[in-house]
Amino acid sequence: MNVEGKIALITGASSGIGEACAYKFAEAGCKLILIARRFEKLEEISRKIRNEYKVPVLVYECDVTDFNKVKSTLTKLPEEWQNIDILINNAGKALGMEKFYNGSIEDWNEMIDTNIKGLLYISRQIIPSMVENKRGHIINIGSIAGLEAYPNGNVYCSTKAFVEMISKSMVIDLNGTGVRVTNIDPGMVETEFSVVRFHGDEDKAENVYQGFKPLQGCDIADIALFAVTRPAHVQIQQILVTPTAQATTTITAKNL
Repeated sequence: MNVEGKIALITGASSGIGEACAYKFAEAGCKLILIARRFEKLEEISRKIRNEYKVPVLVYECDVTDFNKVKSTLTKLPEEWQNIDILINNAGKALGMEKFYNGSIEDWNEMIDTNIKGLLYISRQIIPSMVENKRGHIINIGSIAGLEAYPNGNVYCSTKAFVEMISKSMVIDLNGTGVRVTNIDPGMVETEFSVVRFHGDEDKAENVYQGFKPLQGCDIADIALFAVTRPAHVQIQQILVTPTAQATTTITAKNL
């Protein structure tokens, strides 16, 4: 399926997997709507994409955890941008690595608001038009952490388990509409993920990826584009992808 000229909306597009998806889908000829909280970074990415790939790009500063902001942003899209063909629910985060009974309520709320509510808010606004148009593709970025818990992952793992279940529910609810759903579960991807998790401690974050070659954002973007470009009768519902060195959430071969 050719996606040239299709409209793709990407959340959390200012870094990591979201940024990589922006470049990959622009290369394929998509028009882009990029959403994140860091507007200056979005503008920088937008300039690079326009210069390199010559595709139209809209950028919006929008916190997906704020439903009123999500609604006002998406209802004010220019008319020719309102029929979104591809939604990439990428915005998400992990915060903290404490045992459940020592966890930070603030961290819990932020993960729940971003990983669960943010995905719901964006999807609720966009999917109805896909159903009306009888076409569209939703990519939800989950995690291997949604498939198996690991020590001190508790609430983060739980929010990603939600992504697994809402993706399966979307497949059922959208059956017969022509709208496809793909849930991608990455293992360890070297992005800002660990820096955020450890509240800005870059040394601690770097240690996570020492001794093996982790996935990169572009690896996940490649897979997302592959899923979207399958023929219309093909729906790839779920993909688990890890570095070759990673077997499970807790087993990784490292040469240290």
